Amino acid sequence: MNALPLRAAVPMAPATGSVRHSVELSHVSKHFGKLAVLEDISLAAPSGSVLAIVGASGCGKSTLLNIIAGLVKADSGKVQIDGVAGEPSEDTRVISYMFQEDRLLPWRTIVANTEFGLEAGTLNAHVRRERALDVLRMTGLEGFENAYPHELSGGMRSRVALARSLVVRPYILLMDEPFSKLDPQMRSQMHGELLRIREQLKMTVVFVTHDVEEAIVLADRVVVLRPRPGRVRDVLSIDLARPRDPLAADVAETVRRVRALI
Repeated sequence: MNALPLRAAVPMAPATGSVRHSVELSHVSKHFGKLAVLEDISLAAPSGSVLAIVGASGCGKSTLLNIIAGLVKADSGKVQIDGVAGEPSEDTRVISYMFQEDRLLPWRTIVANTEFGLEAGTLNAHVRRERALDVLRMTGLEGFENAYPHELSGGMRSRVALARSLVVRPYILLMDEPFSKLDPQMRSQMHGELLRIREQLKMTVVFVTHDVEEAIVLADRVVVLRPRPGRVRDVLSIDLARPRDPLAADVAETVRRVRALI
């Protein structure tokens, strides 16, 4: 299931003149037993922005995403969503999490897979189906509503996973290498779809990737982690006009800078 409750019910007003952040971590650390996984992590994703988290294997990228989602509890530090820290409650807005695996249920049609995240709520069957059909149209899957996962290509399955994440109308979308198994052409198409939908829905997107080029093409800000334990090496603002061509000189140069940091 992709929908996750947010951490606190009543958003606090930001201080006068300050930037309102959808996601903000301050001095977050995490250990698993004696293993230090994350140490003193501070970062922020302003409302409506796209934040990429990159770094070598073992630097704690996925653990960090799970802490933001509330799936893993930090040992120390503070996680704030829209300026509020606390435990999830019924009234909160929604975070959606798009995993690396599409996790589609093989016995359910595409529309039934898409509406799955709504079934634990109070919406009736008609409203759930209309919501699912809306996001399938949004993600270019109109006409495939009654197909089954095994009948779709990898790229189309990724679109279904994205649609399932969007059906709950999330305020924040978390993504853990969701396009890593796609070929370059399909990955590029999904990048365009994600940016189009993010602009349409005014979401904040935080995603983890090993692909530095993907980070530069998509993100407004890139957090580079260094490993063992994961710590912030640098945070780069990507002030390049969209759409960004990976072959363009300014994009390629930014990719080289980030790779050098990793």
